Amino acid sequence: MNPRTAVAAFRIVAVAEALSWLGLLAGMYVKYVPQASEAGVQIFGPIHGGIFVAYVVVSLVASRVLRWDVPTTLLALAASVPPLATVLFERWAVRTGRLPVGEAVAA
Repeated sequence: MNPRTAVAAFRIVAVAEALSWLGLLAGMYVKYVPQASEAGVQIFGPIHGGIFVAYVVVSLVASRVLRWDVPTTLLALAASVPPLATVLFERWAVRTGRLPVGEAVAA
């Protein structure tokens, strides 16, 4: 995998993971607060689980391809736990040059 592909995959999966978290949180709200339906959790639970696993795999691949140090890799993995933290990590990684974009990505 080349760096450009690793960056694109990481950015897409990071956003997808955050959005699936939002869907799961909305489903949990509907399930537990008004106790109206479990459909949101039944739908977004497996979706979030699959995207979570994809995020972990893509993070490890990106870490290797982009030559992240161990603390950066661990931070990327830890970002998968709190809601929306994957997007925060992605923004930080772009800002600090750990996730190069545009012309900075060596093909």
